[in-house]
Amino acid sequence: MNGEAPVLSGKGSNSVKVRHYNERFVLDAIRRLKEASKSDLARAANLTPAAVATIVDGLESSGFIKQVGKRFGQRGSPSTLYRLTPERIYSVGIKIGRRALEAVLVDFAGEVRSRGSHEYRFPDPDLVLKAGNMSLANFEKLVDGLGDASIVGIGIASPYFLGGWSEELGFPNDLGSRWEAIDLTTFFATKPRIPVFVENDASAAALAELIQGSGARFRDFMHISIDTFVGGGLVQGGKVHTGPHGNSAALGPLPVSPSSLDSVAAKPARYQSLLHRASIYVLVNHLKSRGVEINRVRELDPLPRGAREPLFEWIDDCANALVEAIIAITSVIDIEAIVLDSILPRPIHLELLTRVQSQFNRTSAIGIVAPEIVSGQFGPEASPIGAAMLPFSALLAPDSGVLMIGKDRTILLGSLSKLARQSQPARSSAISTG
Repeated sequence: MNGEAPVLSGKGSNSVKVRHYNERFVLDAIRRLKEASKSDLARAANLTPAAVATIVDGLESSGFIKQVGKRFGQRGSPSTLYRLTPERIYSVGIKIGRRALEAVLVDFAGEVRSRGSHEYRFPDPDLVLKAGNMSLANFEKLVDGLGDASIVGIGIASPYFLGGWSEELGFPNDLGSRWEAIDLTTFFATKPRIPVFVENDASAAALAELIQGSGARFRDFMHISIDTFVGGGLVQGGKVHTGPHGNSAALGPLPVSPSSLDSVAAKPARYQSLLHRASIYVLVNHLKSRGVEINRVRELDPLPRGAREPLFEWIDDCANALVEAIIAITSVIDIEAIVLDSILPRPIHLELLTRVQSQFNRTSAIGIVAPEIVSGQFGPEASPIGAAMLPFSALLAPDSGVLMIGKDRTILLGSLSKLARQSQPARSSAISTG
């Protein structure tokens, strides 16, 4: 987690009837604080020292937390410090993208332990299924060799309308209908009774930043993802808000002024959508119009011959559109920050961020409180890491809706005591439709 640890809200309870709630609260507090003493946890959870001591001892004996040393320099005896045990449990995050599938295996402390990446020209369901199953098999083999370790859940991040905008991307016309017929909760070959969670890719990216990225120091922010298409995720009150249809902060349709790029087809409309200005496919098309043929943005590091001028033309145009979008966003929603991230090579991403910051600072937008504009931490891995956080969020969160607000968030993985006995939780339905 970057920056100062956020203040934990809410209260625990000393009632025996809510022991599992308090276990979750203590575990979540350790995750947020990184390491903590029993007295730290008692203050954070508003529990008695005796209640926290019982919970901590139980979590330690079950292998969920471990001692990592002592804190000296304060009155009384040194305090024993605890952290999550990273190798105790794992989660898998899969992002089904329009150009590639990205998968990660994440440990209990949130660190990526293994990765899988599979590129394709378009997301044919058969290719995506094969790629996802290959990554899952590799991750399961790795975890099976770690003794008592287990995978507690799988998160899937996918764009809505996965086969949409076929004209812009050259996708088959029937791709959208093929994906509409697929239930992502049963799509991949998972072990029996392993829960599967599904979320929009941009919302998953916002969750990754909220839990352990650049957004961890903010309670209210908008996450903007520059991917094949632009997307957004809204965080308010320390929770990701997805809305009644799971489609909050869908920034692609946001109207902005027309592009200045001659590679963008002129349209009679007064406005263009943000999707047609602040997306990677626009950059790829603009480079091709200048004779620079690339298929993946990683091919821009190092820059090919002739790419610099058209690249910076796109950066300026994209930054102008993003500034317009930020003004519109902050005119409607009171937020502390914009967390801007992209799948671009990091030097190019940081150049785009700098342009957005400088252009926004030159804008005299009256009537809004200017948000801090910061870079996201995870780049192309934001969505798969956020997807991997979904099972952990359900496992850790005292309130099952503490991190995601919108559709039904009442899914729990079962008590930690059951997990400690290595019983498998039942498959859950998706927390939002993909």
